[in-house]
Parts: sequence; C-alpha cells; structure tokens
Amino acid sequence: MIARLRTWLPLLAWMGLIYRFSDQPDLPQVASSWLDFLIKKGLHATAYGILAWLWWRALCAAGWRRPLRWALGLSLLYAASDEWHQTFVPGRHGQVTDVVIDGLGALAASVWLRRPRL
Repeated sequence: MIARLRTWLPLLAWMGLIYRFSDQPDLPQVASSWLDFLIKKGLHATAYGILAWLWWRALCAAGWRRPLRWALGLSLLYAASDEWHQTFVPGRHGQVTDVVIDGLGALAASVWLRRPRL
C-alpha cells in the first residue's frame, strides 16, 4: 500500500497543482509582455513534461504495456481537459496553442525517457 501511495500520490498531487493554477482568475505578470509570455509558456511545457514523467513512472510500476505512449497520451488528454476547464474560469481562456505547448513539453520528456542509458 505504501509503495502504491509513493507511486501514485505525486502524480495526483501534480495534477491537483496544475488544476489549482488553472483555476486562478488571473496570474501574476512580468512587466515585459514578451518575457511574461516566455515564462508562462515555458512553465506550461515544464509542468506537462513533469506530468508525463510522473505518468510514466506510475504506469511502469503498475506493469502497463507501452507506458511511455500511455503517459504521453494521458498528459495530452489532461492538457486538453485543463484548457477546457479554463473556459469556465472568469478571466481565463482555454487555448489550443497551450495544449500544443503542453504536448511539446510532454513529448520532450518522452524523448528524454527513451534516451539510451549508460
């Protein structure tokens, strides 16, 4: 039971953290709009790269076949659902481009996980 909690709890907590940030009507902004854009999109990609890794980790522990493909797919599904959720939050807008950026972060993590190990 402890091993399952250790495997699945970080994933669920990370998903909860993503949800919490998405539920904020407005997020702090950096003075420069270009820098604000880069920071926020970079955080999007990083958050979903971490999410894909956590999915992969949990699915490997659960013995799933092709856990990396599932991790990428589930991360993309969560990204799409997160953007849809934002359409209900005052002051926020769900954007397809954010799903693409999230997907690129998840894909980068997947490529990193596939790298040859020494």
